[in-house]
Amino acid sequence: MDRGKYMSGSLGQPLLDGHPDDRSTTTAATNGYAVRLDKVSKRFDRRTDIPPVLDEMSLDAAPGEFVALLGASGCGKSTLLNMVAGLEPATGGRIEVPGGRAALMFQDAALFPWLTAGRNVELALRLRGVPRAERRAEAQQLLELVRLGSSYDTRIHELSGGMRQRVALARALAQDAPVLLMDEPFGALDAITRDLLHDEITRIWSEAGLTILFVTHNVREAVRLGQRVVLMSSRPGRVVKEWAVDIPQPRRIEAPEVAHLAGVITEDLRQEIRRHGHH
Repeated sequence: MDRGKYMSGSLGQPLLDGHPDDRSTTTAATNGYAVRLDKVSKRFDRRTDIPPVLDEMSLDAAPGEFVALLGASGCGKSTLLNMVAGLEPATGGRIEVPGGRAALMFQDAALFPWLTAGRNVELALRLRGVPRAERRAEAQQLLELVRLGSSYDTRIHELSGGMRQRVALARALAQDAPVLLMDEPFGALDAITRDLLHDEITRIWSEAGLTILFVTHNVREAVRLGQRVVLMSSRPGRVVKEWAVDIPQPRRIEAPEVAHLAGVITEDLRQEIRRHGHH
């Protein structure tokens, strides 16, 4: 995986602020991109009186960039990830993932309970075509990466919620994709466990050079993790506004700088929710 990084601008500086149709502006435009959405639209209902989930949404993510996506429920964040992962076709526009594929991690760990932690990771390796003789060693390495090296033979029901999400993360990493899509992966966890996993995903992202698109409803979580925070409008989903996050890692979710920027973003999110509610 490429270990390159994309560094954002000054703290809280909007990268994009204006009409939702405006194009996203990032260094990806000049230095290549890991994910590109070019005027992507998605409809689940063919009736024209029902707005599409996404309407000509454009967004780039640079190689090695951590992008956090925010928006009200139903704005199309999860649908967007599913389309980037290739699980849903776009109705219009173009989606490009030059690296060829993206791994998707859900809020629900979705592990097979009859398999051990190690065997769950091995399954992803098998699907990737890794020879059987090499799978156990590679699965062990991945579990060690997420700090579960001693849990290879542990059954899923014996693991805590946070440990299950670590296994799910190891399984996603087993796909060896340059892009990792995370759909509210820590939303069901308690605050302390979530904070610990914030540290882990930040470490793994930095070490592996991954490009991450991270969907969350938690504004502070978005600022805690992302190099860039993107706010989406509600039905139709488009990019409304973006913020660069120039707060050095490791960040703390309770840090004053994080709280300040989260407050600014929250106000814009509230305005977007109110705007949608008046439609």
